[in-house]
Amino acid sequence: MSTPPAAETRRDRFDHGMKVLSRVDGEAGQRVIDALADINPELGYQVVAWAFGEMYDRPGLPPRDRQLVTLGMLTALGGCEAQLEVHINAALNVGLAPDEVVEALLHSAVYCGMPKAVNATFVAKKVFGERGLLPVKPE
Repeated sequence: MSTPPAAETRRDRFDHGMKVLSRVDGEAGQRVIDALADINPELGYQVVAWAFGEMYDRPGLPPRDRQLVTLGMLTALGGCEAQLEVHINAALNVGLAPDEVVEALLHSAVYCGMPKAVNATFVAKKVFGERGLLPVKPE
């Protein structure tokens, strides 16, 4: 198997990843990449090219489902509030409604515990407030 020229391959992967990242995360994704530029630009590249360009853009799940999975995983990990903020925004960007985000975070309490679900819900509350989406009415 021959390898295409490194610059072309890296650039193509990055450009494709940036298109996906912009579509999903809007400006928030770019801010993460910019924040990494002075300390770990390679990590920024991998987030764009691999995580978004290759993994996120796979055809097996639509973007809203990928965001539900991501919200559950970040909630389960705990300590990922900054990433949860980005991905709750992304979930809203790809069509999840605030009540669906809240329901996903409530469901996560069963599998990863109340403290993590509460912390994730407070992040959602912050994001919803910033976007003018409060209050979310429970059924």
